[in-house]
Order: sequence, then C-alpha cells, then structure tokens
Amino acid sequence: MRVLSRTSLGGVIEQLFTLDEIPGVLWTPEEARGTRPLILMGHGGGQHKKAPGILARARRFAAEGGFAVAAIDVPYHGERPTDEEFDRLATEYRARAAAGEDTAELDTALYRLVVGQTVADWQAVLTAVQRLDHVGAGPVGYWGVSLGCALGMPFIAAEPRVRAAVLGLQGSPELTGTAAQVTVPVQFLVQWDDELMPREQSLALFDALGSAEKTLHANPGKHGDLPQFEWDDSLRFFARHLG
Repeated sequence: MRVLSRTSLGGVIEQLFTLDEIPGVLWTPEEARGTRPLILMGHGGGQHKKAPGILARARRFAAEGGFAVAAIDVPYHGERPTDEEFDRLATEYRARAAAGEDTAELDTALYRLVVGQTVADWQAVLTAVQRLDHVGAGPVGYWGVSLGCALGMPFIAAEPRVRAAVLGLQGSPELTGTAAQVTVPVQFLVQWDDELMPREQSLALFDALGSAEKTLHANPGKHGDLPQFEWDDSLRFFARHLG
C-alpha cells in the first residue's frame, strides 16, 4: 500500500493511496491512535471514491463517530482504466434511463462485468488498511447504495470480517441469491418514487436478505433524493453494531 498524499481538514486526516492498481482513500480522526472500527464505502454508478456524497459522509463518520473510513474506485470508474465494452453498456444505460425505458438487462450486464474484480479488490484493501497501526483489526462495516449495494452484497456475503451493512437503492433480481447469503445486520434504504429501481423489486430484495436483523427505511422521493437524516441513522446503526 503506497500513500500518495496526506492532508488534514476539520479534524480528519485524508490519505490517498494505491494498492497494486487500486486507487483508494482513507479518512481517520486526526488524533487516531490504536484499533478502531472501519467502514468501507462503495460509490454509485458513474461516481468515484471522492464523489461529494461519499466525501461528506466519510468525513462526518470519522469526525463524529471516530471511525476509519475507506473508499476505492471500482473497476472502470474514477482513476481506473476504461474498458470499451463497459463504456458502451454505460452509454446505452444512460440513454435508456433518460428516456424512461427499462434498464434491467443493462444493469445485469454491467454488474457481471465488474463484480468479481470488485470483491477481490475490496478484500485486498481491507487487509491492507487493517495492517495500519491507527486502524487495526477492529470490527468492519460496509455502506453502499445503488451500484455500491450491487457490488457490496457479494463482498459482504464472501467476507466474514464485515459485521454490519447499510445498503439500498437497489432491486436487481440478479442479486436475489446473493442477498440470501448476507446474514449480518442490515439497514436497507428505499426511495419510494425511485425512477431507476421499481419499488416492488427493492422490497423483494430486502425480503431476500438472509439477515436475522434487518430494517427497511423507506422515504418519499426519487433515486437521488436520499434524505440527509439517514446519515444520522447510519451513524447510530454502525455505532450500535461496531462499537
């Protein structure tokens, strides 16, 4: 793991790093010493590790919750190399979504193109970050909605170090089998008027989760209208399950 830069703002240290060819960023409280809970944050489709929502949540989780927070660019996003097939599918997806047409087939194709590599990337980054003295091998949580949920579910199902997750804004039937393998406590977010994910599919995916403890948070609004008060609930959720 190679640190590229280290900056401090508002009591939070931000470190940009690369691990092999994976670009990432780690946020920790400025005076962090010793082991602490770690939250991994998965960004949405077409976004990157420092997208505004990710950046704001990560800084708040570090400053107010005392968590370490890490994010990476998933394949074909951010600083990662592009791919002709991914670009073609993503362009078609945006066109169909803008026209109000069905995007389920493209969702599945994009998911299958990146999921395997993303799971491996997250596992490698988790191992590397937990070796740092000011993070350590403490409890781990995962936060990811939309694409972050789609790629996070298989990671959570495969990774026993993850103990709790905030997921949502997702309902692809492709994820049903994987959802059954997710057994950690989950807080699942749904936008009731989501124009990208049919409500019935989101509710079905929540129902498919294998977790004994799972909570559905449904709010009015479209896909990008997730209310900020859900950040408060996410902080409380992780504090309760990660300590």
